[in-house]
Amino acid sequence: MNDARTAPRRRWLSVLGSMIACLAILAASAAAIVVINRTEPTAQQISATRKSAALVETVTVQRGTYAPRLAVLGVVEAAQEVVLSPRVAGQVIELSPEFIPGGMVRRGDTLLRIDAVDFENTLSIREADLQQAEASLEIEEGRQDLARKELDLLGETIDETNRALALREPQLRSMQAEVRAAEAAVQRVKLDLERTSVFAPFDAQILSRSVNVGSQVATGDELGQLVGIDEYWIQTSVPLRSLRWIQFPEADVQGSEVVLRDSDTWGPDAQRRARVTRLIGALDRETRLARVLVTVPDPLGHKSDVPPLILGTLIEVEIEGRPIEDVLRLRREYVREGDTVWVMKEGKLEIRETDVVFRDAEHAYIRKGLESEEEVVISTLATVADGVGLRRVDDASEPRENSNSEATD
Repeated sequence: MNDARTAPRRRWLSVLGSMIACLAILAASAAAIVVINRTEPTAQQISATRKSAALVETVTVQRGTYAPRLAVLGVVEAAQEVVLSPRVAGQVIELSPEFIPGGMVRRGDTLLRIDAVDFENTLSIREADLQQAEASLEIEEGRQDLARKELDLLGETIDETNRALALREPQLRSMQAEVRAAEAAVQRVKLDLERTSVFAPFDAQILSRSVNVGSQVATGDELGQLVGIDEYWIQTSVPLRSLRWIQFPEADVQGSEVVLRDSDTWGPDAQRRARVTRLIGALDRETRLARVLVTVPDPLGHKSDVPPLILGTLIEVEIEGRPIEDVLRLRREYVREGDTVWVMKEGKLEIRETDVVFRDAEHAYIRKGLESEEEVVISTLATVADGVGLRRVDDASEPRENSNSEATD
């Protein structure tokens, strides 16, 4: 009986002891956390600067007037281009030796001839018709003189209508009209005869030829393609924000000067000069950029020792912009994030916010935030904060010697 009564009591005591142990562990853990939090050291922000000066390179900036350079790409196009077509039909009987792809021709040079025999025969017929009409007109004029004399002898008074009929004036006008028509027919055949020879409309290079001797051509058929060699165009795309820095031609002012480069074709050092001539009044539909037209005289280098342009080439175009006055010019990589510049002032680092007026491919043009003769840090720094000590690399040798002597003393 005693064992049966004591067994449940032992179980309850065991459970109670486990609960007390768990509570004790939780209390000890909580107390430990409180103690750790109260005794843990806290981090404090200090505005300390480096005691040792960092070695840096600097550049001195100068305020002045600078012309930015816009670097873009452009496509070489023909300023004059034509597809030749005959104005009369016939068989090609002669071709110029220069009428081949790549050939050079001058304005008025004969490119090909069409058989003119049929036109010569037609001209003979039309000239005969003209002579016949002129003879008929002379006969009718003689008849009119005779009618006038007869009317004067009769002395009768008749009205104007009957008088004109009596003098054969309608017949005379009819003969005169026939003469004019015959003359026009002769002129038309003479024009067709002249058109059997096809001439170059301007100084040109032959791009293609579509006929040979013996080809039968009709009006409107393609004979060949020519491009003018006096000048080429280069069409470039420029951001809208850059347009105000480009000089377009005005009354007495030329457009901005342009430098052309094609290192793949011309080599790394070769270049050509050109001029901006027009702003095309529509944006590029794909890029939404403004289109600027550049004109290149003597594109094939016939009059000067310059590399030739090739149609369709993608070429580097550098446009010299309008001068920007009262700014400082600094290489783009020296302008830091947020248009800030690192300045070395009395051996300390100053982080300046600047007003960048414009950026081209290489430089930034700064209006405010810098002054002339100030030194801009161009080195990379591990610690960037106002007041960090700086020392120029060029001046590093003397301080090191002084420090060594001091250490020796």
